[in-house]
Amino acid sequence: MEYKLKMKILAILLKFILIFTFTNLEANQDFELWLLDFKKTAVKNGISEKTVNDVMKDAKFLSKVIEYDRYQPEFYEDTKTYVRKRTSNDKVKKGLSLYKKEKKIINKIEEKFSVEKELLLALMGIETNYGKYLGKMDIISSLSTLSFDKRRKAFFTNELLILLKLIDEKIISKNILYGSWAGAFGNFQFMPSTIKNYALDYNKNANIELKEIEDSFASAANYINKIGWKKNQPCFYKVELKGNIPLKYLNTSAKKIKNKKKLKFFKKYLKNDQNMSLNENVITAIVTPDKDIIPGSNTLKPAYLVFSNYEKVLKWNRSLRFAIAVCTLKNKFKNEI
Repeated sequence: MEYKLKMKILAILLKFILIFTFTNLEANQDFELWLLDFKKTAVKNGISEKTVNDVMKDAKFLSKVIEYDRYQPEFYEDTKTYVRKRTSNDKVKKGLSLYKKEKKIINKIEEKFSVEKELLLALMGIETNYGKYLGKMDIISSLSTLSFDKRRKAFFTNELLILLKLIDEKIISKNILYGSWAGAFGNFQFMPSTIKNYALDYNKNANIELKEIEDSFASAANYINKIGWKKNQPCFYKVELKGNIPLKYLNTSAKKIKNKKKLKFFKKYLKNDQNMSLNENVITAIVTPDKDIIPGSNTLKPAYLVFSNYEKVLKWNRSLRFAIAVCTLKNKFKNEI
């Protein structure tokens, strides 16, 4: 009986292995066909055939990238857990250590771009833990895999085309392109389109070095400034909501913050508004990041009044929790620097 059970289990395992093997084989064959079409598209978009062939010759389908894409922390961690992991005292200590070492450069960049050093430290800390986790994935293969995949095909195809153009124009070298599974690169995890639009050769050495302090901090500051960040303005306030608030005012998606109103409109739905020293006419909205995402979550908790700066962080990364974590860490630095 025990022998029969073992054989049955072995047969099931063998079946799954065969299914996985054939699925991967089929995916790789389809990927090769996609690759041929993409190369033609790249040339049509003005990228030299030499660059296309040279860069894409080693592009591979990475099944692990698809796994990472489907299982992002923003999809399954509640806000309390997500923020706690990314704003720890250890994270603050590491950020303060970096600031102490690079204080002169960081202060100069803060003044030039009118972006708080605390925000820059928070962004770098959450993106790469101050350069410790830059990513080791082959970005060309990562972007190729995600371009081949159907979930966000158009977005990642555009990013890959931009990256090839940057290589073709010798703005970026293909030899340094190792980063995140999503194709992001450097201390602040810039996507190719972000590199194209906002990256700077701040130290004027004829290279954009996004793994170095000067260029990466200046590029991040330039980016957040250009998308409209307002220095010394609030990002959010955590609030308690009364049960009579209409559900239509609760934002649960990072795609677009809706139902913005003046603060004085929302005050009747708040339990704890007495500590907010804000103009009652300031435009705000309410975010409840766990609703509709975390199974069994409380509809009204946690809740945040968010302002214009919060939306600017969303432009950096379309995640309600990411924006809350960044602004929380920024506030922790503000109390320490």
